[in-house]
Amino acid sequence: MGKSSLIQVLLLLKQSSDKLKSGTLNLNDSEFIALGKGRDVFYQYSEDKHITFALENEDKISKIWNFEYHADRENLQSKEQHSINLLKKNFNLFTDNFQYLNAERIGPRQSYSSSTSTIESRKQIGSKGEYAVHYLNVFGTSEKIQSEALHHPKARSRSLIHEVDAWLGMISPGTKLNTTAVPGTEMVLLDVQFETNLDFTNRFRPVNVGFGISFVLPVIVALLMAKKDRLIIIENPEAHLHPRGQAEMGRLMALAAQSGAQIIAETHSDHILNGVRVAVKDGDLPKEDARIFFFDRKTTDFEQYSYVTSIKIDDKGELSQYPPNFLDEWNNQLFKLI
Repeated sequence: MGKSSLIQVLLLLKQSSDKLKSGTLNLNDSEFIALGKGRDVFYQYSEDKHITFALENEDKISKIWNFEYHADRENLQSKEQHSINLLKKNFNLFTDNFQYLNAERIGPRQSYSSSTSTIESRKQIGSKGEYAVHYLNVFGTSEKIQSEALHHPKARSRSLIHEVDAWLGMISPGTKLNTTAVPGTEMVLLDVQFETNLDFTNRFRPVNVGFGISFVLPVIVALLMAKKDRLIIIENPEAHLHPRGQAEMGRLMALAAQSGAQIIAETHSDHILNGVRVAVKDGDLPKEDARIFFFDRKTTDFEQYSYVTSIKIDDKGELSQYPPNFLDEWNNQLFKLI
């Protein structure tokens, strides 16, 4: 419908940061996305021979690029050239105050990779969340959650690892994570314990517990790393979560936004959306700071395109409109059962 394409625009600009000063767009990158050649990204019904990107920040400062279309090129060229320092000054997209999590995140593993430059210099956990365990191993006890909004009342302390345990407990109750760096290697181990009435269970490997714990861990870590002006892009945060966990994830995203971060989430989940709506109703997030964009496909005699509906949330969590195919599948199936 176009949701992923919108995120791809941002990622293409991000991965082309160093080349934009010469007006070059890089379509293929090992860290973010590889989209092929010009023919793979060009809108087939276009009468123009350019691919135009435009950004505007909250201060109405805007930048535009008109990249010339070439079917067989992996790098497209624009006459517009912008200094990377100027871009960093005006758009958080081009800074290291950024985190992107792909829909194909890392799942349960016997061990996890490490990257000192990624977690220490850039304060990121990888586009697949592959360095989340390494980040917890290095900063889990030393990094404290400063935001009152993100502090979970059941966390044993404000340390990152305890906050992660507490938020993870909303999805898998009584969960406790342990990380161990393997000496002489670049590997980090993760094991999971569960709280009992008296203590904790033995340690279990991630492959021997619920798939959702490993899959959602990078999302929770990324959101708890939220700070002012940080841009966090997450695809399918609801993956491998039961409905209650999805609703809690929506609430956590709202709290991360309330902490000053900008969250862009691509989701198919009613529960994620409802978690955000409840957070607005409960006063955890001002209604002005929440935006919903519903993407739908329109087909005419001459073309097919994405149609985007902007939906507002009021202070009671109600939505300004309910376009067709939006939040209606529950009722559709229910009516068939009546």
